[in-house]
Amino acid sequence: MKLGSLLIRGLVGPLFIGHGGQKLFGWFGGPGLEGTAGFFESIGLRPGRKHATAAGVAETAGGAMLTLGLATPVAAAMISGTMATAIRKVHLKAGPWVTNGGWEFQAVVIAAVAGLADAGPGPLSIDAKRFPDFHGPALAALAVAGGVASSYLATHPKLNPPGPAPSEGEGDVAGDPATQGAAPN
Repeated sequence: MKLGSLLIRGLVGPLFIGHGGQKLFGWFGGPGLEGTAGFFESIGLRPGRKHATAAGVAETAGGAMLTLGLATPVAAAMISGTMATAIRKVHLKAGPWVTNGGWEFQAVVIAAVAGLADAGPGPLSIDAKRFPDFHGPALAALAVAGGVASSYLATHPKLNPPGPAPSEGEGDVAGDPATQGAAPN
């Protein structure tokens, strides 16, 4: 899977740098931190700014690490955590198909990064040079389990104080993908 690993890293990694940058900085037409925070508040992730920052940093840093093939299981855990949260908080109720707002995209991303954590990022990576044994099925399972566990911990009600329900349109921010029929991941 040498070529496959490089292709996945070269596509998924940079796209996640951009995906996180949409949340943090409004890159590529994204909602930016305030827009993402407003959306997160509307789905019960309070304080929204804290969750938006955590998701944006996890996606940007995880994407950069994945691209470089650096600590690939850690990158897989970071990306799996944000995708697990997106599934649980936004997409699960819509079923699997993305055409209905479902979770198929997030599940494919989790599977791809788990595959990299298992097989390794390939020979053209930092891990191959510095940490050649930092991959395998146990690390892949730990990466996905760690991502899912962090999703549950970060969204636990004790860490998300209830606030007033958002007003009509409060989570709708210009440029927010949620206002265009697709919720942010």
